[in-house]
Amino acid sequence: MGEAERGESAPREVFSYFCIKGHVTRPSFAVSDDREIPTEWDCTSCGLPAGLDPENPPEPLRNEPYKTHLAYVKERRTEAEAQELLKEALDALRSRRGIVVVK
Repeated sequence: MGEAERGESAPREVFSYFCIKGHVTRPSFAVSDDREIPTEWDCTSCGLPAGLDPENPPEPLRNEPYKTHLAYVKERRTEAEAQELLKEALDALRSRRGIVVVK
């Protein structure tokens, strides 16, 4: 299919986006009165954010390392609090099971 079947294409304008690694991405956007050009675009070469200013490209996103549930628990509790909670949980479990602990 060509323009004869679909109609004429809308006029387009190309913008250059620059990432921190020096790559340039050039997407095109339709020209209209109410369009909004994004301030950032994903670099097609490396996937980092790219901006319109070649002198000040956006900083890469900072990825936090994955934390396990245990890591979050350790942030909220001291070792002494954890030992006390463990003792309480074990005592409750033993009492439900009818186990007597001799000390």
